[in-house]
Amino acid sequence: MELMIDNRQEIIPWDKKMETLIAQAVEMCLEKEGITKDVEISISLVDNQEIRDLNREYRNIDKPTDVLSFPQYDTLKNLKPPLCLGDIVISLEKALEQSKDYGHSLEREIAFLTVHSMFHLIGYDHDTEENTLRMRQKEEEVLQALGILRE
Repeated sequence: MELMIDNRQEIIPWDKKMETLIAQAVEMCLEKEGITKDVEISISLVDNQEIRDLNREYRNIDKPTDVLSFPQYDTLKNLKPPLCLGDIVISLEKALEQSKDYGHSLEREIAFLTVHSMFHLIGYDHDTEENTLRMRQKEEEVLQALGILRE
């Protein structure tokens, strides 16, 4: 697996522990879905202003969001490795805000956002109630497998 993590923000201190957490979350998603590890994924860590700019440009929503996913493919069926799954952009500033709102650690929020976005890259969505339930179940399975429980 080639995982490129680019920390482009200076608001939230970034360390090797968080990088390891993201890598473990990505690997567990691939494992749970039976996807080869012969993949490439890019993750950019940004602040609220940068994610707001991206959200406005790509989704026509002029406000910051927590995470954006840019899948390379509509479906992974019949594709042969190596695969570039796509790009993930996480606002660490928004992740910190949400961790405080939800009463859990920043690490848990970063892990959740990584897992959530990975499932988007893999082809899941939360466009219907049924799909939302399916995606939430998969997210919780990965977080539990990582030992990241709700606090």
